Amino acid sequence: MEKMTQDYAKYTSEDTAVWNTLFERQLKNLPGKAHPEYLHCLDQLSEVLNPNKIPDFSELNEKLMAENGWSIVVVPGLIPVDDFFKLLSEKKFCSSTWLRQMSQLDYLEEPDMFHDIFGHIPLLMNSEYARFVQKFGEMGVKYGYDKTVEKQLQRLYWFTIEFGLIKQQNLTRIYGAGILSSSGESNHIYDDDITVLPYDVEKILDNDFITSEIQTQYYEIETYEQLFESVGELEENLMEEVKVV
Repeated sequence: MEKMTQDYAKYTSEDTAVWNTLFERQLKNLPGKAHPEYLHCLDQLSEVLNPNKIPDFSELNEKLMAENGWSIVVVPGLIPVDDFFKLLSEKKFCSSTWLRQMSQLDYLEEPDMFHDIFGHIPLLMNSEYARFVQKFGEMGVKYGYDKTVEKQLQRLYWFTIEFGLIKQQNLTRIYGAGILSSSGESNHIYDDDITVLPYDVEKILDNDFITSEIQTQYYEIETYEQLFESVGELEENLMEEVKVV
């Protein structure tokens, strides 16, 4: 994959306005909805990740590398799944550098930098979550050559890293980036017409999803430790699928 970099000089005044608008909106929207650990991690990064300026990836990388050894790799958009798995296994998270337009604040077909950075990056400061993401990547490298397994891993990614929920005492809170970065999704999960199920790796691997529609079904973990510990169960399921002896 060709190496890309963030060209910071190319950002326009509209880009800055979009970043500020989206960030400020979610800062007001997420307290009481996002899991406190996400908000804590966001605060830890506030010097280099805030509404006042578009983040400089080199500054973010310094913070991420010092905490848990992660870094951001610039990609043009969606990349081949096998490349994605490999990067995660190496503690490298993919991000585009482009931002949506003002007319696209509420809906975007393909993830932009606000989704990638605001949604995904903060929780990589949490060691258990970061270890899960890396191990997920390793499972993809190890078993993803099987197309059925690749699809199952995409389902797990969707229902955890993108649209995962987590308990806080008896309350439902958000940790999935697809919800955290969207005002519509982060409000929708408290609607009456959604279903929240206990986290179950085996069920998730068999549960399909539609990317173009707002979600109606979610899975809820108890702790980030549970998420990481479930990697063992994940591998058992994948080994059975590819019939590894």
